[in-house]
Amino acid sequence: MIPRIVITGAPASGKTEVFNRMKKDPAFSNFVFFDELARLLLSENPEYRKSWSGFHIEIYHLQVAREKQVGERPFITDRGTIDAFAFHPQTMEDVSTTLEEEYQRYSAAVQLGSSANLGNKFYECNGIRNESISKALAIEEAITELWRRHPGYHFIKAETDFEKKYHACLQVLLSIV
Repeated sequence: MIPRIVITGAPASGKTEVFNRMKKDPAFSNFVFFDELARLLLSENPEYRKSWSGFHIEIYHLQVAREKQVGERPFITDRGTIDAFAFHPQTMEDVSTTLEEEYQRYSAAVQLGSSANLGNKFYECNGIRNESISKALAIEEAITELWRRHPGYHFIKAETDFEKKYHACLQVLLSIV
């Protein structure tokens, strides 16, 4: 099976940092990397926040298109199609799909636990991440509920030492590839 790996997690889970480090790691040099679409779209057009339904449908279709574009090459993506359903559950019906169909897109999903689990000292809002700690934890629960039945699902818990978390994630990823 061609490795098609999702790195997922709630706000402040370290996805972007892990993802950017993996891009530089020679062990993943043959992978195509897909940056997170939500972050890109919101930074280009904050007006997306006014239509969550349209925003998540757009994310879904863009994600599917770029995955198809790489053909048989392995990829690692910062969020997968299923993530849109965690943020806006109606999206699954809007795009006429099921979890089972979406699970087939990916060989593995690695969820990183949010620093929101560690409290205010470790959780920080910014221009893109504006969710409260309670909202971040609710998103984490929704992501977990959607991905946990994927046969290649792995969860890496939040850590006060990010290096420990990164190395745990790296070990899981190396066992997949």
